[in-house]
Amino acid sequence: MSVSRSTVLRLVDALPEPEVAAPRVVGVDEYATRKGRHYGTVLVDIETRRPVDLLPDREASSLAAWLAERPGIEVVCRDRAPFFAEGAAAGATQAVQVADRWHLWHNLSEAAERAVAQHRRCLRALVPAAPEPEPEPGPKQESSSSPWPTGHRFADRTRARHAAVHALVKAGHSHRSIQRQLGMTWRTVKKLADAARPEELFTGQWQSRPSVLDDYKTYLDDRWNEGCTNAWKLWEEIVPLGYKGSYQRVRAYLRNKRTSPRPVTARPPSPRTVSRWILSRPETLSEPEQVQLKTVRTHCPELDALTRHVRSFAVMLTERQGERLPAWLDAVRKDDLPSLHTLAAGIDRDRDAVIAGLTLPWNSGVVEGHVNRIKMLKRQMLGHAGFQLLRKRVLLA
Repeated sequence: MSVSRSTVLRLVDALPEPEVAAPRVVGVDEYATRKGRHYGTVLVDIETRRPVDLLPDREASSLAAWLAERPGIEVVCRDRAPFFAEGAAAGATQAVQVADRWHLWHNLSEAAERAVAQHRRCLRALVPAAPEPEPEPGPKQESSSSPWPTGHRFADRTRARHAAVHALVKAGHSHRSIQRQLGMTWRTVKKLADAARPEELFTGQWQSRPSVLDDYKTYLDDRWNEGCTNAWKLWEEIVPLGYKGSYQRVRAYLRNKRTSPRPVTARPPSPRTVSRWILSRPETLSEPEQVQLKTVRTHCPELDALTRHVRSFAVMLTERQGERLPAWLDAVRKDDLPSLHTLAAGIDRDRDAVIAGLTLPWNSGVVEGHVNRIKMLKRQMLGHAGFQLLRKRVLLA
C-alpha cells in the first residue's frame, strides 16, 4: 500500500487504547528514554503479565497520582528505589509494598564482594609461601630474568620505546616534549620514564590472564614441594579433581617452575572469585573450590561470618521465611562487616516491604521483561519516537 510515513503515524496514534481491567497486583519499574539522563515508569499487571500504562517520568508524585485513581490495587511490587516507595505509600495506602527478591539478592552480592575486597590479604592463605631462591654466583643474563625473551615482538618494541624515552629524558627534554616528538600519550611516556628497566613493564601482560589451571595450581605447588615433579603424573592426579584442560598446560606450568630464577606459585583468587564461592550453593562448588573456601574461612573470622550470613539469607529468601529478617539483621550488626552494616541499614529503612518480599509469592520478574521489550521498541524506532508513540506501541503490542 502506497502511504506516507506521516499517515502511518497518524493512524497509529488514532488507534484506541486497549481496555484493561483494574489491576489488583501491579509491578512498577523504571525504563530509560535517555540512559543516565531521563527515565520513565512502566506499570504492569502482575497477574495478567500485561503492561497497564507508561508514565513520562519516575517522580513519586506521578506514581502516587496514578495509584490514587485505582483504589482496587492491593499489592505493589517494586525495587528498593526511594521514589517508588514514596509514591506507593502516598498513592496506595491500602496496598502492601513488596520488595523484589532479585534486587535484594543483587544488593547482598555487591555488599559481599566489597567485604571480601576489604579482606583481600586473607586470601593469601590459599597460596603456600615459596622458599626464597639462593643467589647464584656469576653474572645474570638479561634474557633469563625476563618473562619476555629477546626476539619477541612485544619485548623488542617495549625495549626500543624505553630506550628512546630515557635517551630524551637524559638529554633534558620534558615529558610533554617527548610526547610530541614520539607521538605517545603523556601517560605512556610517564610509565616508560618511571621504569628503570624495560623488564619492569612486562608484568601483567598475557601471563596474568585467568587459566583453567588456576584452581589447581595450589595442588600442583603442594605436590611440587613434596618432590613430585613429573608433569604427566600430576596431570593424571588433577583430572579426577575436575581439571578439563590439556596436559601441555600442566607441563608448561611445571617447566616455568623449573627454569624461572624466581619461585613460581599460584596467584591468590580475586575477591570476585571468592565472593562467587560464598554466594553459590555449596553443592554446586567443585572439590578444589570447597577446599579453598574452607581454608579462607579458617584463616579469616570475618569472611567466615560473611559466609554464614549470606547462606542464612539465601535460605530465608528461597524458602520465603521473611519473619526471620529481624534476627538476621541483629546477627549481622554483631560482626565487623561494614559493608553488610550498610546493607542492613538500608533494609531496615524499608523493612516492611523487604519482609513482604521474602514472604509473599509476588516479584518483579515480569516487569523486568517488559523493560527489555521497551528497549527493543526504542531501538526499532532508532530513538526518534516521542513518549506518546512509544506508549502506544507498548500498550498495543
